[in-house]
Amino acid sequence: MVSCESISQSCLDAAFRYLSYRPRSELELKLRLRKRGFDDSSIEGVLLRLKEQGLVDDSAFAQFWKENRESFSPRSRAMLHRELRQKGVAPYIIAEVAKEIDEEASAYMAAEKRARKLASLDYESFCRKLDAFLKRRGFNYEVTQHTVNQLWQERGG
Repeated sequence: MVSCESISQSCLDAAFRYLSYRPRSELELKLRLRKRGFDDSSIEGVLLRLKEQGLVDDSAFAQFWKENRESFSPRSRAMLHRELRQKGVAPYIIAEVAKEIDEEASAYMAAEKRARKLASLDYESFCRKLDAFLKRRGFNYEVTQHTVNQLWQERGG
C-alpha cells in the first residue's frame, strides 16, 4: 500500500520537474498533474505549497509570458490576451499585463525581421506578405498598414 505522504511527495516532485523548464500558470500545472494521475486533493495541497513558496503565481507568470513574447515573438495585445486566457490566467491579471503593450512597437519588432526576408519582392508582394504575417500575429488593420508602409519606406521603396 502506498502512503498519502509518498503520493504527495511524488506529486510535488512532478510539479517541480514541470516548473523546471519555464514558469507555468496554475491551470497549466493543475492539468499536467491531473494528466499524470494525481488526485485533486494532492494537487490542491501541492499548489498551495508552491504558491506559499512563490513558485506558482499567475501574475508573475503573465508578466514572464508578456516579456518573453515581446523579446522573441511579438504579438498584439489581443493575441497575448487570448494566449493567457487559454493558460487559465484571470481576466484582471491579463488586463493589467496587456495594457503595457505598445501595439505599434510590437508590430514593428515582429515585422522588421520578416521584412528583411521579403526585401527582394515588389511593392505589392511585400505588402501582401507582411500584412498577412502581422494579421496572423493579431495586429489590427491600422497598425498593420502603418507598419508595412513604414518598413517599405525604410527599405527605400
